Order: sequence, then structure tokens, then C-alpha cells
Amino acid sequence: MNFWNDPLKVAADWLTGIFVGWGMNDVFAQVLVAFLGILMLITILMVVDIFLVWIERKVVARFQDRIGPNRLGPFGLIQPFADIIKLMIKEDTTPDGADKVVYNLAPMLSMMSVLILWAVVPLAPVMLGVDLNAGALFIIAAGSIGTLSIIMAGWSSNNKFSVIGAFRQVAVMVSFEIPMLATLLIPTIFAGSMGMNAIIQSQDIWFVLLSPLAALIFLIAAIAELGRAPFDLAEGESELVSGYNIEYSGMKFGMFYAGELLHAFTFGGFWAIFFFGGYRFFGLEKVSPFLAIAIILFKALVGYWVIMWVKYTVMRIRIDQMLAFNWKFLTPVAFVLVMVTALMNALLRDASSWLFITGMLLSNVIVAWISLEFVRSASKKERERVEGVKQVVEAHH
Repeated sequence: MNFWNDPLKVAADWLTGIFVGWGMNDVFAQVLVAFLGILMLITILMVVDIFLVWIERKVVARFQDRIGPNRLGPFGLIQPFADIIKLMIKEDTTPDGADKVVYNLAPMLSMMSVLILWAVVPLAPVMLGVDLNAGALFIIAAGSIGTLSIIMAGWSSNNKFSVIGAFRQVAVMVSFEIPMLATLLIPTIFAGSMGMNAIIQSQDIWFVLLSPLAALIFLIAAIAELGRAPFDLAEGESELVSGYNIEYSGMKFGMFYAGELLHAFTFGGFWAIFFFGGYRFFGLEKVSPFLAIAIILFKALVGYWVIMWVKYTVMRIRIDQMLAFNWKFLTPVAFVLVMVTALMNALLRDASSWLFITGMLLSNVIVAWISLEFVRSASKKERERVEGVKQVVEAHH
């Protein structure tokens, strides 16, 4: 078998043969090779995470008319490594009264919750970790571990600001995972499977063209799940000093920060997988697995850039506004969209591709238009109520 056509298979067979030749049992050899593969993936992801720090600082610098890192190395590329050294040599403190086991476990869970998501990410047609038939559900379940780590960090720190920040994240998680899960059902309906690779393989037409509203709702819910602006309520310098991570220093804080960056990049990849064809791009993925990897990583980087764009552009909203936006608008729209998509898919299943695309797109436009009309009507009533109250107060004065 050619290495360039299936590099993981060739490398795994080669290593297994070496270990068996050393007298190792065949089963143990395969387990060891799988472990080395996992270790290699984690190492690559951590290196990518280091450069994500540089990318984010450069992007936000451009948004704010600054230069960004430019001292250490060409274009400041060595700056993230200097930051890592600084975090490693900083004093490792533990607050009095903290639950030390939970306190120290929280940063590791935060990073682990991101890394295990890549177990179901198809990097190429022949390069994927586990092809689960319920991969979409795995994302929701595994992603919740990150929220658990935030709750653990806030509760164990013995600090009221940490607890408030953690409780805020619980509110975000409970709220926005519902529309996210609802919109994940739409690619599942189109593909007829919850498997990640099956969803990619079924995208002869990108699902964003069939359901752009679902792609938008998924992006909003992902930003909220990440705890990024305008939903960064787990952190709040103005009222919580820092938030759930206020008592953490050194590499423990660094693990939270690195986990957040890699999580944003990972959700950019999921956005690409569910709605933008994953590693598929005009048949180029068939040329080489390495080209397929480059395609999906580029799409993930574009999604990550969009998340950064929103973060550094939109102001933080109040928690009551966030909850009202989710429960009164986003969740009902997501449920209606799932029902409309299922109905249209059943009606147009045997129609021509152009009729199917047009029907799905028009149904999204209609749902979006009706939703905006409801919002416009509700905002008008609220404005009239506020102005009425204001007039009554002025009359009393």
C-alpha cells in the first residue's frame, strides 16, 4: 500500500511489525501503536494551540490598529514560547480553604475536554480516529466536560467571585446547548446519519446552502458554549475581577487559556464539518490525505477567525438579556427550523437537486422572516411599555 494514499495505515502496520518482531504480543502491539497515535495527535494539537495564541493576538491587533507581537522572532512568532516559559516559572499558588484535589483537577479536565473532541474529527477520508455512528451526540457530551471543569474551578477556589463566574457558565451551558443540539439534527436529517464522516461524505452540496439559518444558529450557540463575547459571562473584569479562574496562576491558568483557544478552533472545525463539507473541496481531497487535512484545517481556521471577529467586535450582554435571547428567540427558532427541515426533506426527497436546494433555502428564508417579524413586534411593544412608564414618571415629577 502506498504511504501517500493511507499514511496512518502504513505507519501503524510498520510499527506493529517492529513491536511483534521484538517479541511483543500482537494485541499489545496494536494497543501500543494506537497509544502512540493518540500521543502524536495530542502533540500536534498542542503545537497548533501555541500558534493560535500568536494568531489571535495578531488578529485582535489588526482590529484595534496595533502591531501585535513583533519582538521575539520573525513577526513575533517566538512570543508564545516566551509566554509559556513565563507561566512555567511563575509561583504555583493554592488559596486557603480550597479543595486541593478538585482545584488541581479542573485545569486538566478543561484541556482534556477539548482534546477528546478530536477523537471523532475526520481529517481525511482515510484518516479519522473513531467513526462513531453517534458522533454528533459525542460532541455535545464531551464538550460538557469543559463546563464541568469551570464549575469545579469556581467551587473549589473558595472565592465568591469564582463561584459566581462558574454559576454564570452553568446558565450559558444549559441555555445554548439546546439550540445547538437542535441544529445538529439538521445535518443529521440531510445525511441520514449522526456519524461525522458520513455527514461529510453526503455533502455533495454544502449543507450551509440548504440551511444557512441552522449554520448561523450553530455558530451563535458555539460562541456561547465557548464563553466568548458577547456571551463571556463566566469572566467579567468589571464585576468579577476575573471570574472562575481568578485564583489560578502559572500553567494552571495557562491550561484554561489554551483550552479556550483550542476549543474555539475545534468548533470552527465542527462548523466546517457540519455545514461546509469538511475535508471535501471540488475533489481535491482525493489527491492526497495531506491535502484533505490542509483543506479541513483551513476551513477550521476560517471558522476560528469568524469567532474572533465576533468576540472583538460585539460588546458583552447582560445575563438576563442572554437568557431571554436564548429561551424566547433562539431555541424556538431552532425547534421550528428542525420541524420545517424534516417536513421539506420528506416532501422533496425525490425531487431534482435544484428543486431540493431551492425549497430548502426558501423554507429557511421564510422561517427567518417570520422570526424577525415576531422580534420586531415584541420590541415595539416593549418600547411602548418603557415609554409609557417614562411618561408616567415624568408626569409625577
